[in-house]
Amino acid sequence: MTAPAPAKGFSLYAKREPVFPKAVSGNFRRLKWAIMAVTLTIYYVTPWLRWDRGPYAPTQAVLVDLAHRRFYMFGIEIWPHEFYYVAGLLIMAGIGLFLLTSAVGRAWCGYACPQTVWTDLFQLIDRLIDGDRNAQFRLHAAPWGPGKIARRLVKWGIWLVISLATGGAWVFYFADAPQLAGQLFDGSAAPVAYSAILVLTLTTFVFGGFMREQVCIYMCPWPRIQTAMLDEKSLIVTYKDMRGEPRGSVKAARAEPDKFGDCIDCDQCVAVCPTGIDIRDGAQVGCITCALCIDACDAVMAQVGRPRGLIDYATLADAKVEQAGGKAAPLLKTIFRARTLIYLGLWSAIGLGLLFTLGNRTRVDISAAQERNPRFVQLSAGDIRNAYSINISNMESRPRQMRVAMEGLAGGHMWQGESSAATHARAIDVTVPADSVARVTVFVAAPYGNGHSEDFHFTLRALDREGGGDNHAVTFSRPLE
Repeated sequence: MTAPAPAKGFSLYAKREPVFPKAVSGNFRRLKWAIMAVTLTIYYVTPWLRWDRGPYAPTQAVLVDLAHRRFYMFGIEIWPHEFYYVAGLLIMAGIGLFLLTSAVGRAWCGYACPQTVWTDLFQLIDRLIDGDRNAQFRLHAAPWGPGKIARRLVKWGIWLVISLATGGAWVFYFADAPQLAGQLFDGSAAPVAYSAILVLTLTTFVFGGFMREQVCIYMCPWPRIQTAMLDEKSLIVTYKDMRGEPRGSVKAARAEPDKFGDCIDCDQCVAVCPTGIDIRDGAQVGCITCALCIDACDAVMAQVGRPRGLIDYATLADAKVEQAGGKAAPLLKTIFRARTLIYLGLWSAIGLGLLFTLGNRTRVDISAAQERNPRFVQLSAGDIRNAYSINISNMESRPRQMRVAMEGLAGGHMWQGESSAATHARAIDVTVPADSVARVTVFVAAPYGNGHSEDFHFTLRALDREGGGDNHAVTFSRPLE
């Protein structure tokens, strides 16, 4: 049996219905304004903060220096071989999202996600230029004319300025901000800087200005992951249908108070929703848990003389308990349940581990590799000589005098250069520039024979005058007997 053919003119494509959220006031709206102000300030201001690391290191507080393979964050400097710190932070960020979702649902999406923050900012511009929800609907439906064109050009121009500032701020994290700003204006910046700004400007302009809730509902994978993590004990924005249903107008409810619930079907919860969903239909992937519907509903309940909380942060389990006449669990017990505590424990353990290793790490590193061509040389005196390429890393913002000493290898000695008259020293001194790697070639010689018929190990150790250091095991090659 075959499926029937689609009707003539039928299309699987549904045109987007624009969402024009209504302005609302309340505790959650004020919280969103505060978080927006803090996050945008951090994003735009951070590249301009200065941090004195001495004369040999950059002064930008937060800098991803790709050219020199360094990451600076205030007093912390991360080298390439210390990338596990970055990996640890990324793991903490992932577990932190799990923790936040377990505790308060999709609060990240509703308050701090970049898409949410910039969409909120663009919607504020909409209201300043076009008016509130009803005015925006009328302007959207109106034919194109001088007035509509003027408003659109002004609004899009402001969007473009915000988007350009967003793309520009991002590239400032990868180079000295004041210097790069001057280069961008005089045209001497690298092409990759202009390309990055262009891409980020366009994506911010399109995602924040035109796509908005479509990014959250269709493009972002995180809502699906979060939805899979929620259960009936998760704290989410919930419409308490046992209290609100059946719906009826205020007049009808006054005439027959036992017949209707508290919901007066005013649709204010739908009007203020930035994704355009109806929370009364239950949990949905489009709900970003911004809680603006709570503010709207509480205001309506206050006007009609009914208790707040018809839409509220609650768990489905607590809603069922309340429906049966019981009392919901305390908020702290709801938040700090077994799953949340496990996530919190993992997150804390990783963070403490990173802090411990950060506080105990050495700022010296040495690595050595034997040169294999030739594998060894027998000197005229009968000693066997090996050559080694040594890298000594100085991870501080000042030059350091380092001493490279050998441990083990009885009768062995070392020197730099090709001089055969080298003294029988077991250490050499090397000056390592600030925040850099010194590369030296060292020759090590030891008596032939002595019971050693195969390769064996000795240790090269790098020390500075303050006692910090590192060591590296090295293979010494002899001819087989």
